[in-house]
Amino acid sequence: METKYRCNCPFTSALDVLGDKWMLVIIKQMLLENKETFKDFTESDEAIATNILSSKLKQLEEYGLVTKSKLPNNKKSIYYHLTDKALDLTPVILELGIWSDKHLREAHPTIVDDDGMQLLRTDKAEFGRVIEGKYREKLAAIMAISH
Repeated sequence: METKYRCNCPFTSALDVLGDKWMLVIIKQMLLENKETFKDFTESDEAIATNILSSKLKQLEEYGLVTKSKLPNNKKSIYYHLTDKALDLTPVILELGIWSDKHLREAHPTIVDDDGMQLLRTDKAEFGRVIEGKYREKLAAIMAISH
């Protein structure tokens, strides 16, 4: 897949890759919600259509943001994992959450307001370390099983 970039601007170029409404949602689901199989994604609250999900997972893989594998004890299911390149988007995802909490809560009062959001509000860096650390631990355990 060859990406067509609109211009030389780094912000616009990033949006050419990530600006589709599903790309960051899928990354967020993997990072924060432990989604890792096609079935996991289809059962999520976001209700992404299967044809769109297939297309977006393929694009994420082609961009080097996601890898896929099969585990030795389950050859049927394909597992999707974030790469370091995708994990570098953690601060972006956190900033979107902070912005939403600050600016959308009045119009959308049912936005989650749990201990995680409280930590994000009070210590964004710690929240980022916690979620990325948990993800890396899970990934290390998966890689240990598959080798």
